[in-house]
Amino acid sequence: MAVPINQFPNLRPKSYDQLRTEVKSGDILMCQGSGIFSQMIQKVTKSVWSHVAFVMKLEEIDRIMVLESVEPIGVRTVPLSHYVRDYKNGKGYPGKVLVARHDAFADVTEKKLHKMAQFAVDRFGYPYDKDEIARIAARITLGLFGLKKGKANWDQEYICSEYAWECYRSVGIDIAYDERGFIAPRDFARATGVKAVAAVKVER
Repeated sequence: MAVPINQFPNLRPKSYDQLRTEVKSGDILMCQGSGIFSQMIQKVTKSVWSHVAFVMKLEEIDRIMVLESVEPIGVRTVPLSHYVRDYKNGKGYPGKVLVARHDAFADVTEKKLHKMAQFAVDRFGYPYDKDEIARIAARITLGLFGLKKGKANWDQEYICSEYAWECYRSVGIDIAYDERGFIAPRDFARATGVKAVAAVKVER
């Protein structure tokens, strides 16, 4: 049984070359960033996690792609090697990176995976929802005063977790969102069926 990933697991980081043989389409990329914006997300959601994405293996071109929504760009895709070696200024991602996997993906057929890929690609270029972090903070604050429930209502602007949530839902995998009406990276880490696969050795 998978254990909620509330902290970065104590795993020996694996190189990109090692990961290439282990990573599967649909795997989750959990990030513990160290930048100012990452720290803000961690603080607002009271979690070590600041970003979530997922990967697709493109056998035809021998690439592993990360699909994500990032501030300030929005929805995009980059090679996983970009995360490891050249995220910014010739260095890898500024923080820790974990590959996780949802047990339910064992039942996702090639047809469903194709559908998920189409759904994800059709949203490339959608803007990042820069105001959602503030809304999450407000909902958490209201929760302290007894207002605990809210309805999730995503639009065509995405923070990282909203984009990943909708893509997973397109193949029938439903990550439980916070009862106050938002989805955050931490909700993927603590979702039933999600387990750590490997820590990523990021080049500095």
